[in-house]
Amino acid sequence: MASPRVKEDNYRYNLYGEEEKNTKWRYGAPPNYGAVNKLFEQGRTKTWPPGSLEEKVQNLVKTWEMEMFHKVRDEDFKTIDPKKYTFSLNGRKAVSLEEKRKLGGGYNSLLQTSLPDDLRGYNPSEETIDTAHMAFVTAFPRGFALEILHVYSGPPVIVYKFRHWGIMEGPFKGHAPTGEQVELFGMAIFELDEGGKIVKVEFFFDRGELLGGLMKGASVGSSSKEAALGCPFLKNTG
Repeated sequence: MASPRVKEDNYRYNLYGEEEKNTKWRYGAPPNYGAVNKLFEQGRTKTWPPGSLEEKVQNLVKTWEMEMFHKVRDEDFKTIDPKKYTFSLNGRKAVSLEEKRKLGGGYNSLLQTSLPDDLRGYNPSEETIDTAHMAFVTAFPRGFALEILHVYSGPPVIVYKFRHWGIMEGPFKGHAPTGEQVELFGMAIFELDEGGKIVKVEFFFDRGELLGGLMKGASVGSSSKEAALGCPFLKNTG
C-alpha cells in the first residue's frame, strides 16, 4: 500500500500518465475531481498527516472508488485483482467483479436492499450504472465527498470508519433539491493480498441514511433521470 511515485490528483492515483494512456474510461476521459476535492477540503472533519496510515487508506479508498465507477475493463484496474476480487454489502453473500456488474455496478451495488419494490424509494434493480450515475451527479453536482474517520487496523486487513457527504443542489427521483448537506456514515473492510491488491471488500451502512436526505424535498414534475440527460458533469464525481 505504498504511495505511488506520480500523483496527478491530490487524493487519487491511476488517473493519468503513461500507464493510463490506453485505459478505457466509461465517459470517454479521466474524471475531473476538482469540485469534489474542494468540497472535501472545505467539509472534512479530519486532516491526516502526510504519509500516515490514515492518509494512505483514505487515498487508496478514493482511488478504488474512482476505478470502480470510471474504468471499464478488468486490465485497467490497478487497485484490485479482478480475478480474486469479491464485494459484499451488509453481510450479504459476496459477489465477484462480474456479478457486481450484473447488479448494476457503481451506486446500484452499494444500494442493494431487501425492501419490497414499492418501498424502495430508489430501486437499484430498475437502474443501470449510467442512469444511477446520472441521478446522483444531478443531485450532487459538486460530488459526493469521502473522508476516513478512523482506521482500526492496517493492511493486509484494513478496517475503517468513513463519512460520505454532498450538498443536494439538484433533484433526485422526482424530489426537489433541498440545498442541504446529506451525510452517510459506515464501516468497511478491505483485504489486500501480498502484492497490495484489494481482493475482498465489505461495506456496512444504512442506505436509508442517504436516501432519506435525498427524498426530503417536495415532489417535482420531472425525475432526476430526465434532468440528468443533459447534465455536463458526468465525469466530475466523487
